[in-house]
Formats: sequence, C-alpha cells, structure tokens
Amino acid sequence: MLLAGVLCLSQCNTLKSDCQAIQEREAAIAAEQPGDYYIGRRYYIPFTRMWGYLRRPGESWRTAKLVMMDEHTIHQPDRGPEPPLKNAVFGTDDNVEYAITGKFTGKSAYEPSTNQVLPLFMATSYRVLNRKPGFLFKPSEKRSDDFVTLDPRIMPDPQVCAAAGVPATTSHKQP
Repeated sequence: MLLAGVLCLSQCNTLKSDCQAIQEREAAIAAEQPGDYYIGRRYYIPFTRMWGYLRRPGESWRTAKLVMMDEHTIHQPDRGPEPPLKNAVFGTDDNVEYAITGKFTGKSAYEPSTNQVLPLFMATSYRVLNRKPGFLFKPSEKRSDDFVTLDPRIMPDPQVCAAAGVPATTSHKQP
C-alpha cells in the first residue's frame, strides 16, 4: 500500500512538472514571430527516412506533423554520408530546432521502418533556431532509437493538467 502511494505521488509530481513546463513553453510559443514559415524539430531514428516534426509559428506542438522531406529543391541540412560509414553526418542534427520555409506537397510517402504513411514537405530554406531546445512534447518523454516514441499524443491534455492542479492557459492555439 505504501509503495502504491509513493508511485502515485511520483507520477502526480511528474505530471504536474510536465504540465508546468509545457505551459511555460506554450507561453513562449505564443510570442513567436508570425509568418509564412514552419518551426521544425529534427527527430532522427537510425534507418528511417522521416525528417521530424513541423508546426506553424504560434501553434502548439500538439498540432505538429511528422513529415518526410522532398529534397528536390534543397537537401536536408545534415545530408551527407550515412552510418555505418566512418564520416557519417546524417542524423547529427537530431533535436535541433529550425525555421523552415516551404510547403506541403499534398503527397504522402511510405516510411518502411516505421510502417507509416507521412505527409511530404518540400523545404526551400532551413535556419537553425536552437541547437539544444530541450524536450519536444513533455519533459518526462522517453526516447528510443528503435521506434517512434515521441508523438504529440504523449502530451497531457489541458483538462488532465487542470485536474492535477495546473490550471489551463489560453495563450496558445489548440488543434
């Protein structure tokens, strides 16, 4: 019984701290410069062809889409030799945050390593915003190099945060 209580308290504290950190970040997102660009977070898993997540400035990471990049116009910033080559650079920008201009092509692409059909995005430029932006969806997220573990659905719902004692804010756009 004591162990159950300790586990409940630690999970409640994790939920509360996740909710508070997400709300702080959402307030910063609400202050982003509007414009015709996307905020992109590189999410590299070895042997996959997905690029990462994209969202519009001012919109929550809850709206982010996992995408594949169409490189007909411009290559990904880390395009180069891939593992297992000794001079591999592909994927070295994992978790880097970019400002990206471009457009969704309206097409989809199959990513065989994750068995997903993802939207195809054609970038025209990349600009690094932050090389160490921290968590993507929540601070307690668990990452694996074997499969997609980071997804907007792991973010606690604002109502769950409110029930945990962290009142919801309305300073950001919801999906």
